[in-house]
Amino acid sequence: MNRSAVLHIPMSQYAYGVDETRITLRLRVGREDIKKCIVGYGDRACRNTPVDFTSMEMTVVASDELFDYYEVTLHHPYKRLCYYFALWDGNEEVYYYGDQFMKALVDDRSEYYQLPFNHRADIVQPPSWAKNAVIYNIFPDSFATAKEYISNEPTQKIYEDGERLFVIDDATRKNTTENQKGVIVHGKRGGTLKGITENVTYLEELGVNAIYINPLFVAGEYHKYDLIDYYHVDPCFGTDEDFKELVEVYHAHSIRVIIDGVFNHCGWRFFAFEDIIKNGKDSKYYEWFYGLQLPIVRPDNFEDYPNYECFGYERMMPKLNTANPEVRQYFCEVGKYWVREFHIDGWRLDVASEIDDYFWREFHRGIKEINPEAILIGEVWESANHWLDGKIFDSTMNYDFRKHCRRFFAEETIDARSFDARVTDMRMRYRMQTCYAQLNVLDSHDVSRFLSLCKEDKKKYMLAVVFQMCFPGMPSIFYGDEQGLCGVLEDEYRQPMEWNKRDGLYDFFKEIIAIRRKNPALCEGGYKTVKAEAGSRLYVFDRISDDEQIRIFLNMGEKILLDDISENVTLLSSNNLKKDCLEQYGYAIFKMT
Repeated sequence: MNRSAVLHIPMSQYAYGVDETRITLRLRVGREDIKKCIVGYGDRACRNTPVDFTSMEMTVVASDELFDYYEVTLHHPYKRLCYYFALWDGNEEVYYYGDQFMKALVDDRSEYYQLPFNHRADIVQPPSWAKNAVIYNIFPDSFATAKEYISNEPTQKIYEDGERLFVIDDATRKNTTENQKGVIVHGKRGGTLKGITENVTYLEELGVNAIYINPLFVAGEYHKYDLIDYYHVDPCFGTDEDFKELVEVYHAHSIRVIIDGVFNHCGWRFFAFEDIIKNGKDSKYYEWFYGLQLPIVRPDNFEDYPNYECFGYERMMPKLNTANPEVRQYFCEVGKYWVREFHIDGWRLDVASEIDDYFWREFHRGIKEINPEAILIGEVWESANHWLDGKIFDSTMNYDFRKHCRRFFAEETIDARSFDARVTDMRMRYRMQTCYAQLNVLDSHDVSRFLSLCKEDKKKYMLAVVFQMCFPGMPSIFYGDEQGLCGVLEDEYRQPMEWNKRDGLYDFFKEIIAIRRKNPALCEGGYKTVKAEAGSRLYVFDRISDDEQIRIFLNMGEKILLDDISENVTLLSSNNLKKDCLEQYGYAIFKMT
């Protein structure tokens, strides 16, 4: 027995309450090393000694290249658990509890693994609607000026806050007009909030039921990540009333609205940073920022390192000290304001991993008190278990999903077995309910378009999209993906929306979204790998619920004969399927009956 491979972590994704009536236990062992695994569980407050244990056999729910993952979900168990595992590899049987391998059980219940109490407050509960969501990510400057139209013209507006002595233009670093109060803000492509509102029918027909909008508050540059005022819409995009109308219209069409929150940093024209520039260490906002070195100077050259902490080394985005109580209160109030006054359905939170946990726990508490069904999605590019305990975020941007899809579908540098191993790691690192709420991205405003990574091969791209739509979690479509937008560099992948064509790719997106939304197994069913062999480019998996089973074939290799499909199936969608042969870069989705 490979004892070094055995792992169990109490009070984690290895032992958690699914709800108040179900508890899931998980154990990792060496791949194909264990023949049988049994969990024994009992009431840790049992009046009998030894504890009365109930035994239940566990099953392998997933495997990667090194490990098998055994799992069992206990229905209506005790609220307080003590438990152990019994392992048999064909030669020896051992007990595993308290992180120790033992030859026998003991009377002292404190030596076993413990789940002290399945607290309602500790159960991870993302919004109930998340598992059914298909999200469309809108970069507002690039999406639409009006109905099915983007001007692709730069815009320049004066944001009048009533306090600036001159109009400041950061594009030239000059005071451009005297005796007028305000700050010049810029747009690049002409997108507006009214443009988003007027295209609600387009998105409704596409089939999405939630939108996520990149920053829309007052900021200097077109991307709006250098914020000046967190309480108002940028005038390049419209007005606060325009946004209120947007939310009302989208809600009327049963589409939720998520917006971008930038709280790691602000813009260098934010009032608090302006006050520091003016008053130095005497500013009452001096402790609102990190790493200030006097005298504080805003560098003219973008290549110069600023003498204050920033997002990266971006001089126009000074980093906020979110551990400061005043800063924490200010930005938690910002979060609550837009949920309470504009009824947004959640926040995507920028640079989330660089902000302290205490801030996020306070932010989470404040938002959930107003609307428990508002979603919080953190921008975390790495493994995000730390932030997904139910007290910080409901979800994170799953860039690992994109990374693995890039290797298998776009670059073709890994085989089906390796791909499945990486997919398994994504699923096993989190609680089940968390997996259903992860934001699975192929594209975003920060990365090259996935179609470009596929060298504009739409067949390969379509396989990645099928996988995205059939995998547990919230699929995220970046604006224009459905129109075949490409781009490797920032200016390219943030290009204007293409409104003048609806070709086969658009129809494909519409079809595959509809299949996801019509089949509950794809939204909330279990996941089972059917075929993923070493050296093969064929990946087959099932999504299974109590009422249905969906089987998905993704063939990146040579054509294959689908000889294991019976006649009692319904073909939901396919490409490159010719009779019983699935050609290279083909897919097929069957409902098994």
